[in-house]
Amino acid sequence: MNDEDAGPTLELLKAEHRRLDEQIRAMAAAGTADQLELARLKKRKLRLKDQIQRIVDSNIPDIIA
Repeated sequence: MNDEDAGPTLELLKAEHRRLDEQIRAMAAAGTADQLELARLKKRKLRLKDQIQRIVDSNIPDIIA
């Protein structure tokens, strides 16, 4: 996979991650957040973070030093 293929996907994933982060913060600040929903959002955010990291790692070539 080259950078051009990963670019838009990576940016979309990062945008979704930021959106989830803002949603989690807003729900927590309101104090009326459903704990189950918060847990689901946090889990989705973590999966996105892992997916983003896999894409970033796949763009770094393996070089034996």
